[in-house]
Amino acid sequence: MAFRRACAASEVGAECALAVEVDDLDLAIVHSNGRWYAVADECSHAAIPLSEGDVGDGEIECYLHGSRFDLETGRPTGLPATAPVPVYPCRVEGDDVLVDLDAPLN
Repeated sequence: MAFRRACAASEVGAECALAVEVDDLDLAIVHSNGRWYAVADECSHAAIPLSEGDVGDGEIECYLHGSRFDLETGRPTGLPATAPVPVYPCRVEGDDVLVDLDAPLN
């Protein structure tokens, strides 16, 4: 696995998301329920940045139409989205949030 730095953990509050770009890929780094996640920063329904939506209970919600996605699997948990969003391995080392773009989890 080739983990790369995405951002500082201190930049992402609890139950929040941050838009970042890693190797030309737009990601949302999410801190929810004490865990860290990296998901593609685009709703599979309407191509809206998920990082601008609400985070809670291990899910992220698109602000435009309310589609919700499970942060572990990327699967939609609320319509109108029916397709998952890519999820990537994510971990924190020191104050750095790292992601592995070479090994998507879905």
